[in-house]
Amino acid sequence: MVKRELYLRRIRPFYDSELVKVITGIRRCGKSTLMLQIVEEIRSKGVPEDHILVINFEIYKFRSLLSPDKFNDYVESRITDTQKYYLFFDEIQNVTDFELVVNSFRAGHNVSIFLTGSTSKLLSGELASHLGGRTLSFRVMPFTFSEVTELLREQGQDSDRMQMFRDYCRWGGFPLVWSVPADEERTFILTNLYDSIVLKDIVLRNSIKSPLILEKILNYTIANSSTTFSGNRIAGVLTSQAMKVSAPVVNNYLKAILDACIINQVERYDIRGSKLLAYEAKLYVCDLGIFQLKKNRVKDEYNFMVETIIYNELIARGYHVYVGKTPKGEIDFVVTHNQQKCYIQAAYMLSTPETSAREFGAFAPIKDAYPRYVITMDPITQDENGIRHLNLLDFLMDENSLG
Repeated sequence: MVKRELYLRRIRPFYDSELVKVITGIRRCGKSTLMLQIVEEIRSKGVPEDHILVINFEIYKFRSLLSPDKFNDYVESRITDTQKYYLFFDEIQNVTDFELVVNSFRAGHNVSIFLTGSTSKLLSGELASHLGGRTLSFRVMPFTFSEVTELLREQGQDSDRMQMFRDYCRWGGFPLVWSVPADEERTFILTNLYDSIVLKDIVLRNSIKSPLILEKILNYTIANSSTTFSGNRIAGVLTSQAMKVSAPVVNNYLKAILDACIINQVERYDIRGSKLLAYEAKLYVCDLGIFQLKKNRVKDEYNFMVETIIYNELIARGYHVYVGKTPKGEIDFVVTHNQQKCYIQAAYMLSTPETSAREFGAFAPIKDAYPRYVITMDPITQDENGIRHLNLLDFLMDENSLG
């Protein structure tokens, strides 16, 4: 089992905190396994077994607890003293009015609460209202490239680094996909994972009236990962395909897609004006396996893939990521972490002098002194004018590569 240290080290300082730890991410990305790894670490500290309660609301034996009253009564019956209890609730969004019950546990007992859910809405709406200022959010992604290489080495299946990277680009990082060795089995698992995510976390959860329109929008956004989007633009594309749909409908369906964590939306940041821009955001698919499953383009495919991989890696590391807007263009990523900032340009290869000049030259309008990086697949890198040039695989294998 791959120990998900990227997330554990960020969550550990809060194991005993009264703040509610909220772990979100796409279905089957490894949230439940991460939660069990936290449970094991807490057990190892000598916490009594009867002070650790784990409930997975997707397991049949807990089906009766989907009622808020029965959920409350079940947990209350197991809290019998004033010592600290550790409460783990997996896929908590399946419980009606769960936020009221969770807040009651937090307010009435000496507890440390951990929640997981396959929806980004877990921290919005009623939960935010009842627990405002008392939550910590952790976004979990499918396996990173370094986690996949660790898994393959544990299985005795590791090959050379480039071959593992090609496999990662093809299959993505869903742990279940890597549990089988054959391509046919991986395709079957990935297809069924995708169908499950669409049905359970988008169609059923949001009572989607037109699954066909949803499918068209979802296919478009996945195939165009890392490109600028707008509701009007997608509506225009669908209308040109004889499927008339309005921009408001597109935006509603996009919200449902974003809530399921299958796609991430990245806001633009005006570097000169130091403000967020509320237009022309970018979308990134959370996993390259899904991209490969639904892609329909060839042009610049590798550039898009590199950009998507880098974005997902940055999110997995816990960074805040924006698309940078300059007076004459854009910077692929403005990255902030622990009050530090850096800028990143992503490209497949610097195959021509023109490409190199474009990528390094993108930083020219920036007048501050924050670090700047160009990340590509080039096996030989060369820094230029104080701008670091990193090999993509080196970047992915070294989580401290941005300093």
